[in-house]
Amino acid sequence: MRTSRSRPARLLASAALIAGIAALAAGCQTTQSTATTGTLGLAPPDDQSDASWRRDIAVYGAQYRTDPSKLDVALRYAQALRATGQSAQALAVLQRASIKNPYNKAVLGEYGRALAENGDYQQAFDVLNRAHTPDQPDWRILSAQGAVLDQMGHHAEAQRYYLTALKIVPNEPSILSNLGLSYALSHDLPDAEKVLRQAAAQHPVDPRVRQNLALIVGLQGRFAEAETIARADLPADQAAANVAYLRQMLARPDALRKQNASVRLPRGSS
Repeated sequence: MRTSRSRPARLLASAALIAGIAALAAGCQTTQSTATTGTLGLAPPDDQSDASWRRDIAVYGAQYRTDPSKLDVALRYAQALRATGQSAQALAVLQRASIKNPYNKAVLGEYGRALAENGDYQQAFDVLNRAHTPDQPDWRILSAQGAVLDQMGHHAEAQRYYLTALKIVPNEPSILSNLGLSYALSHDLPDAEKVLRQAAAQHPVDPRVRQNLALIVGLQGRFAEAETIARADLPADQAAANVAYLRQMLARPDALRKQNASVRLPRGSS
């Protein structure tokens, strides 16, 4: 997720997560959390530049319009659309592909993620459930289902999905990060910190994992330590701005409620 240069860099890839968890820590009452669990791929990976994704849109978009039945083209086109924030168009492409290929697990996985991005959480969960089978579970899909359940406020159930995924790929940092943040959404900051420290100890690790850890440490009032953790991946001024932003949000529960109601799913690596 790209951060605006006109605002402090956030502790997380997701402003939603800062709002949702900070709202919990500040004692705000919300009917349903729209916070997401940071590093999980509910959208395409950010391993290309925006210009590169837009070149993909031009190339695969032209091929898709010529022959929309080509599955690999449809998937690449939809991925590029999602990476550039054109989620509604990507959803339409993937919906069409899923109708033509109702048993293709790759299509169902991408379609489920796109539905989650669009806020259709129950449908997303149902589609993702068809994207793998009990005898051939996919840890990425399990983790995606956990993220959707967290979006729906079913944190205990989400955690079971993350733990199942970890049985397949122990110590996978993206799952550990999601699990840790899910614990935070369940008001369990000590366990959240423990799991996020485990995630941050893996190599290589997505810098966002450490930023998630910095957030949880800051939410427990240890702002100097949070700033030190954040500084591992950010310039000192941005790390300091993150902690200052967190202090501000914790002091303004009404602002947290407003922000939490308007955020969207971030992009992450799948």
